[in-house]
Amino acid sequence: MDEAKKKEKAEKLISEAIKQRGYMYPEWEFVCRSDPDFFESYNNLYASAMGKGTFLSIKIREMIALGILAYKGVPTDVLEAHIKRAMQNGATVEELLEAIETTIAPGGAPTFHNGVKALLNIIQKDQKK
Repeated sequence: MDEAKKKEKAEKLISEAIKQRGYMYPEWEFVCRSDPDFFESYNNLYASAMGKGTFLSIKIREMIALGILAYKGVPTDVLEAHIKRAMQNGATVEELLEAIETTIAPGGAPTFHNGVKALLNIIQKDQKK
């Protein structure tokens, strides 16, 4: 693929990803600009896994992802992105807290702490607005 087509495809994919998710990590933007075909494949997988399903809403899927990512110990900003997307799709603070509380038995206190820390960051940022 020539550079002009590669750049055009990357810009389109980045725009679609931001519209779909509400955010785009710099690392994924780099991957998209470097290898738009790979990113396109990943984005299709992401849409299938994290988009609206037949039985599970985006809100529920984001809360599941939040629990798994909190368990994995990903950076707080990643958890915050998933909390925001869940909220944009109807999740309340109470629902998110309950989802995070669910992680304490199978995932332990560190998982619970990671989730609560991210949720608290979002609440505090909203209060400053």
